[in-house]
Amino acid sequence: MYSFDSRVRYSECDENGVLALVPMMNYLQDCSTFQCEEVGRGLKQLRDDHLGWFVTSWLIQIDSLPKFCDTITTSTWCYAMKRLQAERCFEIRGADGATHVRADSQWYMYDFSQERVISIPQSESVFLQGDERPADLPQISRHLKPQGEGTPTSPIVITEQHLDTNRHVNNAEYVRFALLAAGELGHAIDLVRLEVQYRTMALLGDTLTPVVYGDGNDITVSINGDDGKARAIVRMEGRA
Repeated sequence: MYSFDSRVRYSECDENGVLALVPMMNYLQDCSTFQCEEVGRGLKQLRDDHLGWFVTSWLIQIDSLPKFCDTITTSTWCYAMKRLQAERCFEIRGADGATHVRADSQWYMYDFSQERVISIPQSESVFLQGDERPADLPQISRHLKPQGEGTPTSPIVITEQHLDTNRHVNNAEYVRFALLAAGELGHAIDLVRLEVQYRTMALLGDTLTPVVYGDGNDITVSINGDDGKARAIVRMEGRA
């Protein structure tokens, strides 16, 4: 397991002084990239090998969210690595040891020189350190699918601010798009669970249209490209 300590910054908080959802996801992503640097498989090494890790699915369980100035520890561990898929857990704990957030995720490796997903190289087995997946963490849904009739919301044009080092839309940005779309229709959810599945990369200049399905404590947002096909599906489950 790899961990790093931090304090919740003012710039990461929502209007209530609580860690906002997108910065929370960035803590998880930062933790995995810090671990990559720690074990010698960081951004430079991957770029030299024309490789990159792409996440395909998130399941994030939210027990609570830390507040401004709270000390937190973010941890990650890879508990399984198959031929084409790596599986990685995360957690955020407070200074008192209480768990704020737990998450599971699935990743694949992309070869930019071949422009395709590849079998995970043996070099990446360095992440397997014997840590196991928590038995009480819900399983990742195999296929998120919106139900019923959706309501399109305002389109979003992808600009440089949305991109990561791989030159595609940062994973957490899709959650931001989903939250904005739900808010546009007047939905406000006290989230207990967040699920995200990524279908196709969105790139600079693309126009995405979030389509909102459901209401109340169960909302799914399909973030679609110009072709009407989903680039990502975001499901938000609220507390009963």
